[in-house]
Amino acid sequence: MRIPSLALVFSTLALASAAYAEEGMWTFNDFPAQKTKAAYGFEPTPAWLDHVRLSSVRLARGCSGSFVSASGLVLTNHHCVRECLDQLSTAKDDFVTRGFSAKAGPDERQCPAMEINQLLEISDVTARLSKVTSGLADKAQNDARKAEIARIEKECATSDQLRCDVVTLFNGGRYDLYKYRRYQDVRLAFAPEAAIAHFGGDPDNFNFPRFCLDMALVRVYDGGKPAVTPEHLSFASTSPKAGDLTFTSGHPGTTRRLKTISELEYLRDVDLPATISRYAELRGMLTEFGERGKEQRRISLADLLGVENALKGLTGRHQALVDKRFFATKQSEEKTFRAKLEADAAKRAAVVPAFAAIETSMTKLAELRAELNGKEGHRGFGSRSLAAAVSLVRWASEKDKPNAERLPEYGDAKVPALKAQVLAKAPVYPELEIAELTFGLTKLREALGPGDPFVKKVLGQASPRQKATELIRGTKLRELSDRTRLFDGGQKAIDSSKDPLILLAKAIDADGRAVRKKYEDEIEAVVKKNSEVLAKARFETLGAGTYPDATFTLRLSYGTVKGFPHRGQAVEPITTVAGLFDRATGAEPFELPGSWIRAKSKVSPETPMNVATTNDIIGGNSGSPLIDRNGALIGLVFDGNIYSLGGDFGFDPELNRTVAVESAAILQALKNVYEARRLVAEIEGAAAGS
Repeated sequence: MRIPSLALVFSTLALASAAYAEEGMWTFNDFPAQKTKAAYGFEPTPAWLDHVRLSSVRLARGCSGSFVSASGLVLTNHHCVRECLDQLSTAKDDFVTRGFSAKAGPDERQCPAMEINQLLEISDVTARLSKVTSGLADKAQNDARKAEIARIEKECATSDQLRCDVVTLFNGGRYDLYKYRRYQDVRLAFAPEAAIAHFGGDPDNFNFPRFCLDMALVRVYDGGKPAVTPEHLSFASTSPKAGDLTFTSGHPGTTRRLKTISELEYLRDVDLPATISRYAELRGMLTEFGERGKEQRRISLADLLGVENALKGLTGRHQALVDKRFFATKQSEEKTFRAKLEADAAKRAAVVPAFAAIETSMTKLAELRAELNGKEGHRGFGSRSLAAAVSLVRWASEKDKPNAERLPEYGDAKVPALKAQVLAKAPVYPELEIAELTFGLTKLREALGPGDPFVKKVLGQASPRQKATELIRGTKLRELSDRTRLFDGGQKAIDSSKDPLILLAKAIDADGRAVRKKYEDEIEAVVKKNSEVLAKARFETLGAGTYPDATFTLRLSYGTVKGFPHRGQAVEPITTVAGLFDRATGAEPFELPGSWIRAKSKVSPETPMNVATTNDIIGGNSGSPLIDRNGALIGLVFDGNIYSLGGDFGFDPELNRTVAVESAAILQALKNVYEARRLVAEIEGAAAGS
């Protein structure tokens, strides 16, 4: 679908105050309960907030979810478990196409590479980090900060069942320690067919009205048994209506609402155009691959859907930044802030230079971007097997270093996640690996040039396709036993390995480390230090009563059920099952699966299907529960409308909408379409016991 101009989206922002009533992705330890009381007559209590926090979960691969029973049952999106479905499927039994429903507990299938986190505690560690970084220059400060973060996380993560992350908030104005309960035994309980989960496909993506059942159920296990989860959400007994107060509890990934103009200009002029171009080409490659045959389509479809979704989102973000009205509002905000700083002699001397320092860093980053992405950000050049080799080589050289001196992703607190990723029991498809690695190596040569020493080191005399074929056909890393041996064997095992992917990963490791060090010392350190200076000045000058940018940590937003104007027409906020059947054409992507056609008479046409609200979300909120003031689940967030795409940089309550599957549709489907009586009884038992 063509994304329309976003000028209208942000036309009202020039007259806006610092934050709208519904705007904000608030941390649970700083939620503005008085604001909801003033606006809606409801003040969430500490007990209400604790219940919602402990009922919410994070899927480590970029999604959210919630416990919906006392036995570890988790509700999330179908597209959030798509990888699991792919990994469990075979050419003869495709769970993506036909769906999956475990008739009994033993039938639930373990997802090879899924981790779920439950947030247990939040604590402020700002003072501790400020103490060790005070008075240090850029690089020294950055190194000291990273070392102290590694120490804090290791002290916190006292067992493999705990995950601890120090989270940077307000661009360094505050640091919080998030302590999670980690679940790595996650099993698939239910998923509908892709045809209904993604009904409307790419044409309907980021649009409304919608008619999707983008939901799935997984279960976390502890010691081989369903985990005990006393804090969970019950399904609401009544459906939401226009004007009702709503909350979303989830993990928004990244926003850049507090970035400086020079940082936004780098995104607008350098990073986003290049990334969009790459994704557009990758989409073409994956589309062609899927057209080779039925099996090729099956094994590549998840990657294609992910690329298409990312491409539309990135395009929307770029259109927001090239919109003159919107960008003028961002410039005006920074100009107002700088004027306040200039009026204070002390801040003029100590703070204002931070803008120039960050701007200089963005110029350096633009120059370093291709080398940084090519040598260090490649993540295996698109190959899962090469990415595993890179991790194995890095882990062998990092594991024996003192924890505080390791690369952050190899610190003690991160090892369980690293191990689960590298040793996942997931299928690897050589044909797809060759195609994706060929693409990655081609783009490397294109970006750095065929004469670049690094490119020559990677390719030698071979073409990208020849090299990719040689590497993938020659490796044994598809075998879990080989990866396990190398992971456990350390440097000795790596040094003795003759696997071509290990040899390549060893050959390029020093190059990656060198460009990473240059970036961290000359760019990252400067940006972090000066962003922290600006953040502290912002608190002092404008006040601290606002929310931090998204960081893929648990946040709570509030809003209402509400439609929006689109191209001169009023869009109603709630769709129904009747609308689903009316929209079905019998042709992809508007083709209903047979289960729904057969069950048409069993599902009430008046059942609410999808709902739009003014909640403030971004990518990462997929799978977030939509909750009413009673703390009951009324929906499952799966998307935003077209106007939400600029939400990375700003928020407009008149147009920006969250889109969710209504809870009544979920129950109706489980009961009357799929006859998943065991799961329905568990969910309704949770509601009865709440």
